[in-house]
Amino acid sequence: MRTSQEWNQLSDQNKELIISFQQNFPIPVGAIAKKLGIIVKKSTLPAGISGEIKEEDNVCIIRVNRHDVKARQRFTLAHEIAHFLLHKHLLRDGITDDILYRSNQSDAIEAQANRLAADLIMPPSLVNQAMNIYQDKKDEQKYELIAQEAEVSTVALKIRLGKK
Repeated sequence: MRTSQEWNQLSDQNKELIISFQQNFPIPVGAIAKKLGIIVKKSTLPAGISGEIKEEDNVCIIRVNRHDVKARQRFTLAHEIAHFLLHKHLLRDGITDDILYRSNQSDAIEAQANRLAADLIMPPSLVNQAMNIYQDKKDEQKYELIAQEAEVSTVALKIRLGKK
């Protein structure tokens, strides 16, 4: 497993900042957002909306649906951070993502944010390390254990591993 092309587009400074938080699972995505100067709020969002990112008064604010399960909230936050890093030029109007991480933006932009979000919250080094630790487990059990440790959904982990 490798990092995405989106990861490679980040500045060295942003890569270093993120890597400094990627020492162990679960990745503290809230701390990454804070270090980037982003305000994160858990909010009651309309049904079917997982998160949004907007620039308000020159401050970036991410809202995550408080009613989603923790793993979804964490991936949503990583996804919105990815928009901040990759698509800052689109934030003035805001980006609102539904539960399938679709927005008013193109599918390509959403796919970019999903790939970078996976790099943020499930770095290859830690996923590979966990795969080795649980190598004696059956696949489904292994995926569940790693997802639990990373505080992500099993589906997100399987997608990351190319198993879905």
